[in-house]
Amino acid sequence: MSAEQSHYHRATILVVDDTPDNLMLMTDLLKDRYRIKAANSGEKALRVLQGDSLPDLILLDVMMPGLSGHEVASLLKHDPRTCDIPIIFLTALAAIEDEIHGLELGAVDYITKPISPPLVLARVDTQIKIKAAADFLRDQNDYLEQEVERRTREVMAIQDVTIQAMASLAETRDNETGNHIRRTQHYVKVLAEQLRDHPRFRHFLNDETIRLLFKSAPLHDIGKIGIPDHILLKPGRFTEEEFEIMKTHTTLGRDAIQHAEDQLGIRVDFLCLAKEIAYSHQEKWDGSGYPQGLAADDIPISARLMAVADVYDALISRRVYKQGMPHEEAVEIIRQGRGSHFDPDVCDAFLANVGQFQAIAERFADSDQDMARQLAALERIAQDP
Repeated sequence: MSAEQSHYHRATILVVDDTPDNLMLMTDLLKDRYRIKAANSGEKALRVLQGDSLPDLILLDVMMPGLSGHEVASLLKHDPRTCDIPIIFLTALAAIEDEIHGLELGAVDYITKPISPPLVLARVDTQIKIKAAADFLRDQNDYLEQEVERRTREVMAIQDVTIQAMASLAETRDNETGNHIRRTQHYVKVLAEQLRDHPRFRHFLNDETIRLLFKSAPLHDIGKIGIPDHILLKPGRFTEEEFEIMKTHTTLGRDAIQHAEDQLGIRVDFLCLAKEIAYSHQEKWDGSGYPQGLAADDIPISARLMAVADVYDALISRRVYKQGMPHEEAVEIIRQGRGSHFDPDVCDAFLANVGQFQAIAERFADSDQDMARQLAALERIAQDP
């Protein structure tokens, strides 16, 4: 069998005509090249088209009792399942107006009776080839869309794994737990969603930005990996010199993320937010924070959100050297910091969602194993010369 013959035998044509002689004529004419299905009414044609296997082309008589060919064509073109099947009208209506009407209904061609067999074969062959090409392109587009979606999922997964790996690396050096990372991540999302329609924030907070904030928030303390153990793990208050060293974790974090972005050679949106958060989440609304002493709206929005999330979690979290502060007391401290430590509107967003913050804290509470790990870290630093 030649490639052309193989092509023909793969194609199926539905012939619809209420006259038995016409059905027989068209079947005899086309059967050597195509698989043929026949229907002697519009209603029967619709039943045939409800099956699992759709034809590649429909030859449709116009004047039939019951549903006319025009009515059948209109129904098929309004059905997403059948709208792409090409229709050729076969009819005795030869007026130009009839042909125009048929084409307006979505037909690809219009053949008048009595038919010319060579003309019918040529026009059917043309439409079958066009349909095959359209199906190929549609399949290719579907494949490409699926491939883009798959690649996008892979990229997203790689981003998530990278963030978790970097955050976990910092966690191994800190006396805080991975639950702190998860809690602050969810706190930031709650604040962002509360403020997304606020006049001061709606230009920045949308679905994509909130997703990126959630993704990048775990890197807020990545710079602590560069702080010496005897300072990072110290349970008591820092000396002035120690605190100056501790404050450098903001710059170390930003620079580490910038280095990762430089290695990629492209700008990455979630890393841009991660740099903002790592570098500026210790800034205060009144300008008394660090590392730059930024104030008010000069502080990136991402960092203002993290400031509230980070302080609240630090207050309520238990450590081997302290008990966690009761939720109500932590809320009051945040309230008192409104307009000094914290952006007033971000603080208000927190106060409007204190129940969600408490629920997140309980959901990701530190376990006894977390406390044991903290104690081991403190014992390690105590044994260092």
